[in-house]
Amino acid sequence: MQREEKQLEASLDALLSQVADLKNSLGSFIYKLENEYDRLTWPSVLDSFALLSGQLNTLNKVLKHEKTPLFRNQVIIPLVLSPDRDEDLMRQTEGRVPVFSHEVVPDHLRTKPDPEVEEQEKQLTTDAARIGADAAQKQIQSLNKMCSNLLEKINKEERESESGGLRPNKQTFNPADTNALVAAVAFGKGLSNWRPSGSSGPSQPGQPGAGTVLAGASGLQQVQMAGAPSQQQPMLSGVQMAQAGQPGKMPSGIKTNIKSASMHPYQRNT
Repeated sequence: MQREEKQLEASLDALLSQVADLKNSLGSFIYKLENEYDRLTWPSVLDSFALLSGQLNTLNKVLKHEKTPLFRNQVIIPLVLSPDRDEDLMRQTEGRVPVFSHEVVPDHLRTKPDPEVEEQEKQLTTDAARIGADAAQKQIQSLNKMCSNLLEKINKEERESESGGLRPNKQTFNPADTNALVAAVAFGKGLSNWRPSGSSGPSQPGQPGAGTVLAGASGLQQVQMAGAPSQQQPMLSGVQMAQAGQPGKMPSGIKTNIKSASMHPYQRNT
């Protein structure tokens, strides 16, 4: 009997130690989520989850160890119920349970879930039993397929983001061409000083008519009138607008053909 009691106490001490470590890890992780969320990174979250998972596995190993007695066979009976404040209970429960009265005993010594939770669990078990093996297998395969596609998309996005971050942005313009274009538009750099073949620069004072005569302007044109086929009206030509004495301006070389205003096309001979 004493051996079993000592084994039970050792198992309880090991169990309490594992639970305390798990509780500290949970408290630290919750503190990070509530106070350090702005600088919390995904790798640190994964590390916290890995730590919690490892501690839960260790706790399960302790419970399943061959030297650990079956705690379900142990019965806890409250000996004293008091509405007064218990300091020892406060210290052992870290301030969570100030009194051990008839109001808190059913919650802390409950060996079954709440009636509502138990009813929901029974309903889920009944619904699961109604599904056939083939239908359940199809749902499992469909869920696995969806998870696989989702994981594939996530991995693809990660690879593209990593490759995009490592690969420099492709340049879509030539800086030399851009600078040359800006210099040409702003300062005229690189533009040729081209002039027409007939232009000879500004005329000098005292040189009237210095310049050119536009090609295609004939010296004398005769226009045949529709109403008088035998009459040909001479056209004035050779009127040149010379701008002599104005340096810096090109002389006008346009010869204007002026039709005589005295000759009407339908005039009769008297």
